Amino acid sequence: MAKSWMHALLLLLLCVPLTLSSGPGTEPRHRNISISLNPGHHDPPGGDLLYVRSVGPNDTLHILFCSQGAPTLLLIHSNSTEATVKVEWDDFLSGNSSGSVNVVPEGSVVYSGSLVFSRVWEYDDVNDTADPGSDLFPPYELQDVTWSRFNLSTLSALLCGVYKDSNGTFCVQLSVFENWGRSELWPRLLHNPDSTQLAFWLDGLTPRSAHSRFLLELTAVGGAPLETVQTVRSIDDEFTPSIFTVSQWLSNSSVPDRASGSSPGFVQWKPVAYRKPSATLEVATPVRHQLPRQQDPVSAANTSKLIFGFYGNDTSTSGINISFGLSGEPLYGSTSYLSWTLLVGVGDPPLDSFSALVWSILAVGLGTPLLLLLLGGVWVCVRKLSAPTPTAYEPIN
Repeated sequence: MAKSWMHALLLLLLCVPLTLSSGPGTEPRHRNISISLNPGHHDPPGGDLLYVRSVGPNDTLHILFCSQGAPTLLLIHSNSTEATVKVEWDDFLSGNSSGSVNVVPEGSVVYSGSLVFSRVWEYDDVNDTADPGSDLFPPYELQDVTWSRFNLSTLSALLCGVYKDSNGTFCVQLSVFENWGRSELWPRLLHNPDSTQLAFWLDGLTPRSAHSRFLLELTAVGGAPLETVQTVRSIDDEFTPSIFTVSQWLSNSSVPDRASGSSPGFVQWKPVAYRKPSATLEVATPVRHQLPRQQDPVSAANTSKLIFGFYGNDTSTSGINISFGLSGEPLYGSTSYLSWTLLVGVGDPPLDSFSALVWSILAVGLGTPLLLLLLGGVWVCVRKLSAPTPTAYEPIN
């Protein structure tokens, strides 16, 4: 009988966490996605413009990814399911007039924000401090990279290019999502329908010193300024082994302003990069970030035609540097490869909750001792109740 009760209680302890941990993966939200390349133009010179229209129950998320200049992602959130993006190609390609990219109807826009892959810095870490200091080489200006045409698959687009006379390639891959989910490749970021994933990598680039390390400069343009980098900690590293934090570059507020209907933007990443295409724990390398800083909006507009076409050259602009590797970590030349993944979106950043596996381990680890104490108490009570009752009178010899 005691064994039956033990089995029943243990099953209950395991099932409850499984129910609690269903988490965001079971969210009913879904977006219908349509993708068009260079809408309204057959073959524009100088690069491509990818337009992803992601329609929800009562809103539309417009995702534009452009190689006219430095690789640029633009997210526009509108409160209409009929809203669409229009491009005036003559003005857009000339780069002489802002407003060549706009949303119709214009009043439907509640938020917009853009992220530019501005440049890659290389420095000589001869003392193995992982501190660039003043030992920076001239940067790789990504607007000067000769980019290929987009290589499209179902819900992703790959962009690769070479820098002037250097060998090796710079690549950026965009992935969009209809539902909640998680990438199959490390670092396996959790995504939602209001976000898009970008993977950046260097492959085969010849380092300019025997001790080269790299930094990636990102520029955020428009919307609520991205000012704060927040670190979120967890005890669960099931999906990205050995990584217990998530970094989030946020606008003024991480919670949407419900009164105004605006949606703050975010950039999210796990502080890890990989030194080989097949990401494993053995080739993981730490990632650090510098504090965000204000930048010149005119410079950002000159870097990307998409920025100038939508925002002009007078809007909030901030930048951040992402550095790869710490002191003692292998240098870039050890594999001549480096990849990093980030998530960009609107609204609240998706965050991991404890998985079913972690809840089960906690249930077994904490529940079993409590269960044994409970059963032990029941057994003691049962023994006392079943013990023979002493008679009221003792025999007299």
